[in-house]
Amino acid sequence: MGLKLKWNSPVILTFALVCTAVFVADMLMMGKLMPVFTVYPSMDWSNPFSLASLVTHVFGHANLEHLLGNLTFILLLGPIIEEKYGSKRLIYMILATALITGFINIMFFNTGLMGASGIVFMLILLVSFTNVSSGEIPVTFILVALLFIGKELLQSVEINQIAESAHIIGGICGSFFGFKGAGR
Repeated sequence: MGLKLKWNSPVILTFALVCTAVFVADMLMMGKLMPVFTVYPSMDWSNPFSLASLVTHVFGHANLEHLLGNLTFILLLGPIIEEKYGSKRLIYMILATALITGFINIMFFNTGLMGASGIVFMLILLVSFTNVSSGEIPVTFILVALLFIGKELLQSVEINQIAESAHIIGGICGSFFGFKGAGR
């Protein structure tokens, strides 16, 4: 009996491949590609690439540690979410979370934004709803929300290169999707 590979989570695997391809292409282009995958606070609303970056920023990563950290969680949690909600709904959730985090970053923060951390936090909060019935709030959701969002709030007062706001917004999106889809 031979084993064969199965493309078991098409959205998540494709997402991971695109993130990796963008990172490798940017390395080959010596950092010239990553600006296309970054949302900047001074956005040019007439530039189609600038508008696209509201979503494409989730594919850009600052360094290998950033990429691998995000992909670890995405590949761990994403297939569970894709199986529960389906590929089309997962694409919608990823796009919505990317757009919301990008837009809020432009409106309220004076920093650039890149990376899939908002998507990671969406998945982290959303996974706590995987076996929930309608009308229930899972204790795991409450604990995960307190731990992850609480940690991000505490870290947000530190001076660093991390967009804790995107993490928190991603977590809020995941919570919204979880409550909206609970019991389905």
